[in-house]
Amino acid sequence: MEREFFIEVNSQQRNHHGERICGDVFLSVNVREENRIITVLSDGMGSGVKANILATLTSTMALNFTREHKEPDRIAEIIMNTLPVCSVRKVSYATFSIVDIESDGRANILEYDNPQCIILRGGQPFEPEWRDVVLDKGRNAGKRLRKCSFYPAKEDRIILMSDGVAQSGMGSNAWPLGWERENVMQYAVSLVGNETSISAHSLAGKIVTMAYKHDGYEAKDDISCAIMYFREPRKLLICSGPPYDQEKDGILAAKVSEYNGKVILCGGTTADIIARELKRKIVDELIFEDPELPPESFMEGIDLVTEGILTLQKVNELLKGYNNSVKLGKGPADKIVKMIMDSDEINFIVGTRINVAHQDPTLPVDLEIRRTVVKRIARILEDKWLKLISIDYI
Repeated sequence: MEREFFIEVNSQQRNHHGERICGDVFLSVNVREENRIITVLSDGMGSGVKANILATLTSTMALNFTREHKEPDRIAEIIMNTLPVCSVRKVSYATFSIVDIESDGRANILEYDNPQCIILRGGQPFEPEWRDVVLDKGRNAGKRLRKCSFYPAKEDRIILMSDGVAQSGMGSNAWPLGWERENVMQYAVSLVGNETSISAHSLAGKIVTMAYKHDGYEAKDDISCAIMYFREPRKLLICSGPPYDQEKDGILAAKVSEYNGKVILCGGTTADIIARELKRKIVDELIFEDPELPPESFMEGIDLVTEGILTLQKVNELLKGYNNSVKLGKGPADKIVKMIMDSDEINFIVGTRINVAHQDPTLPVDLEIRRTVVKRIARILEDKWLKLISIDYI
């Protein structure tokens, strides 16, 4: 069964002041064969490497057990009986929040010791019916978790956070008890009210930044916020390469002109075909924003026009190391990555006519044919960023 809308998943984090690694871990996976999306946020006790190891262990177990359709109480029992317990506080060394979106759209949430997640519907707080899960055996017998299930509506948001958000500012004059969940919720409501289509990436970033501000810009704990946003997909079309049969040039041009979303043309020949078929002019830019690549060009009705295979290869390299803290430049490949990150559904149209220029033995050895590069880009976007990808060959 297909869900009615796209689910944008994104997170933002700030490390505990003075630490190089975050003690909170956020993981997500798109189980494509079951049309499920699973996300986990875990907070390891303390900060730094030890906390990160514990949170990684917890989040990995939670993700894998949820993927196997284990019951919530069984998942909690296995995780909590596996983790070490603090000898002083007598509590587990890590917390977790699990969100499992099933193929029929139902969201199942299980939480232990993290601040209760926030759910927004129509820009306002929405409270599903929560139930307690009480462990009845093992060393954690009597421990309580909470769970809920509901069917998200279009424009719903699920906001997960570590206690670095809810407890930010604790002890200050403004927030003696910390920011607290209720105030975080009202802040999120105000942000959505001011910008109804704010992305998961931007909303999580603003919440984390405000928590960081409350701590006087020296985070007293690891600060993490992860958001799932249910909405219409933002579409992007990337065309690269001429059709195998020149008679199909008109078909390619029609697909470009009729596309309901943003459009990128990668390749001089591709741009020439579209310009000829749609009777538009190409205006070349003379400023080299990236010394490794030819500059971009401009065409009416097209959002970005770049060189082809070299630019796509650079896009692939950028995506390999990309995360939310990476600052992108102004070059053509950087612009493509930014447009990809701002989109949910990316459609590639790949021309299959061989360009003899790319068989030149003097070009770099790792320069790959267009189809291979596009497949590698698609794999990164599907696996790491949960994007919806289609590749059509022409």
